Amino acid sequence: MRSSQAGKRSLPGPEPIGAGERIGLIAGNGRFPIIFADNVRRLGYTVSAVAHLGETAPELEQHVDRIHWVKIGQFGKLLKALKEDGVRQAVMLGGIKKTHVFTTVMPDLRALALFSRLRHWKDDGILREVAAELEREGIRIRESTFGLHGILVEEGTLTKRSPSKKEWEDIRYGWETALEIGRLDIGQCVVVKDRVVVAVEAVEGTDEAIRRGGGLAGVGASVVKRCKPQQDLRFDLPAVGPTTVKTMASVKATALALEAGRSVLLDRDQMLQSAERAGIAIVGLTSVTGDE
Repeated sequence: MRSSQAGKRSLPGPEPIGAGERIGLIAGNGRFPIIFADNVRRLGYTVSAVAHLGETAPELEQHVDRIHWVKIGQFGKLLKALKEDGVRQAVMLGGIKKTHVFTTVMPDLRALALFSRLRHWKDDGILREVAAELEREGIRIRESTFGLHGILVEEGTLTKRSPSKKEWEDIRYGWETALEIGRLDIGQCVVVKDRVVVAVEAVEGTDEAIRRGGGLAGVGASVVKRCKPQQDLRFDLPAVGPTTVKTMASVKATALALEAGRSVLLDRDQMLQSAERAGIAIVGLTSVTGDE
């Protein structure tokens, strides 16, 4: 385990509401953990992170007050680190590739005991059991939206260009399809072209689904990403960022629809600027009916 102490900084922001409070960050991959840490430190919280080797970005160390590195599956070590830091509330942010289950994961005894209680290996089931175990140890798991004010997707068109009539047809079709694959706990994202589903997100993640679907569809595919109907907002909130747009541009996908109020835009300004340059329309939705 490595640990480091970030230097104290004076950051602009609202009146601190978390002064003197410590929050734990169980970090996976991507920018989500870094953005969360920056936001809650502005609010006055002290952040203790547990990061996963091979998944979490090393630069997270520069954005938190304390960090502990663990291997995937070292649940006992993760729990010990949080308790030693006096953490009583935590968030779980950033993905862990599910393919590790088939390759690199080496669970410790605590993790093996936890896995033995699982009825299946669906994402939500695994995360709920992890959260339940942490809460039995006195660590409350907060919703993923905690401390993320201002970066949730709002309803409406977020880019200068709105989707075309044809793109809206694909978005409406994909919106209902994504609901059904979510209900089955398969994934959160579908890629659609001419009302044909060309890719469904599974364990490979959103970017790989977009690459596969866009490669099959050619120019003009639409991407729809939304919460599962049974979504537990404590984890796995849909999140997109500049990498999503870069991936879409690489396969000439042209429209992105997200669930408003329950999805996160990472590095918002950079993402929207990249979308404008690529001619990609981005919309936030709560429902899709009629001609938009």
